[in-house]
Amino acid sequence: MSRGALWRGGLVVIAFLVIVVFVAALVPQWLHPPLDETALRGVVDAEKRIQLQQAQEQLQNSVRSTLLQAVGGLLVLVGAAAAWRQVQVSREGQITERFTRAIDQLGSDNLDVRVGGIYALERIARNSPADRNTVQFVLGVFVRNHAPWGVDEPRRSRPADGVVDERLPWLQRRMPDIQAVMVVLSRRPAAAGSPALILSRVDLRSLLLPRGAQLARTVFRHTNLARAWLVGADLRHTDLTGADLRKANLEDADLRNAVLHHTSLVGANLAGANLCDADLRGADLRETTLDPASLHGVLADATTRWPAGSVIEARRDAEDGSTV
Repeated sequence: MSRGALWRGGLVVIAFLVIVVFVAALVPQWLHPPLDETALRGVVDAEKRIQLQQAQEQLQNSVRSTLLQAVGGLLVLVGAAAAWRQVQVSREGQITERFTRAIDQLGSDNLDVRVGGIYALERIARNSPADRNTVQFVLGVFVRNHAPWGVDEPRRSRPADGVVDERLPWLQRRMPDIQAVMVVLSRRPAAAGSPALILSRVDLRSLLLPRGAQLARTVFRHTNLARAWLVGADLRHTDLTGADLRKANLEDADLRNAVLHHTSLVGANLAGANLCDADLRGADLRETTLDPASLHGVLADATTRWPAGSVIEARRDAEDGSTV
């Protein structure tokens, strides 16, 4: 603390003490003024006069005692508030220090250190709701920078072409740090008004998440999620435009109001999935398991490709923009 701040603090204390002394001296006198000769004119007995004066002084002392107790209680409250504020400042400083250390860990060349930084950020997000959006943004940037998927590169086939490499190791073996980030992001608490998670154009092939992963409102535009395990995942209002979900396991997933525009779902498992009001215009669902799946209000058009032999496939001549 600076010398100027100390001086200001000292002046405030002195001013407060002066006010306390002033109030303690004058208020009792004002409420219970001393008995003068005029007030005691009708009292002849000297002993009685002394008793009345002493009683008046006791009333003054009682008021003075009450005032001092009130001041003491106020000082206790002020001290408690100052202590609470100091605890908050100290806590914020600790969180800032932990956040800075975790960011340094994310930039490490050591895989174990990066994974430790990822879980440290999750701990910060849990302990500090004010930092949750920042942590989400940082982890999203980490995935986009460390696992990019260039959909226009000639060596990487577009979703509608090629064969899914089922010999490719699961993401937790291939890129453990990216897997750790996705696990952390998939269990973040849902909060109203939180920004969308941006994971567009990233390589999440063979991603394996626990059942019930929370990924609502995530943007997966042109992301490769081939052979991803997303059983029971919450994917409401997700943007999966142009994404590769071939052979993905989406059993019991919640895809209500999801955008699956030109998304490849060839060979995916959508058994029990909820696709109500989803946008499937241009989506490729050949060889997809849809039975049973909720398709009420699905938006489809003539370019939507349904599984061969399905009831919906038989109505492929529906008008553009029609709903199922």
